Amino acid sequence: MSAEAKFQELNLILPPAPKPMGVYKPIVFSGNLAYLSGHGPLRENRTLIIGRVGEDMDLADGYEAAKQTGLALLATLRAALGSLDRVQRVVKTLGFVNSANDFEDQPSVINGCSDLFAELYGMEYGVGARSALPSNTLPGGIPVEIEMIVEIIPE
Repeated sequence: MSAEAKFQELNLILPPAPKPMGVYKPIVFSGNLAYLSGHGPLRENRTLIIGRVGEDMDLADGYEAAKQTGLALLATLRAALGSLDRVQRVVKTLGFVNSANDFEDQPSVINGCSDLFAELYGMEYGVGARSALPSNTLPGGIPVEIEMIVEIIPE
């Protein structure tokens, strides 16, 4: 099943592709790799999920914020590539979690994004190398920021 068909089957909804909030590009291509800048949990209505995991958000809330961030990454990919089917594989994911000092389960938060890509592209191609790091703050008070590298299928 194609990624676009799987996306429809899962009844997922993409937010609008995020616009840069500084001097950078949301996605840059080099050869058959796409480098996605850090994305946050952008909702369909263009608002961001705000909070700090382990303080005013629990693990489940953080997981959902990471999943929403994954949807924002997919929105950027679809806008740039024309179709989610052009993603060959996830190469690397780097996730930051705005978390309380005593919160130590950042990998489980970032699983929200990783599980989304695994569902969409399968374990073989949707799961790549990954790091999940704590942060004492993130821009605008968002709970997660995730960047990725994906291999794409040339046109």
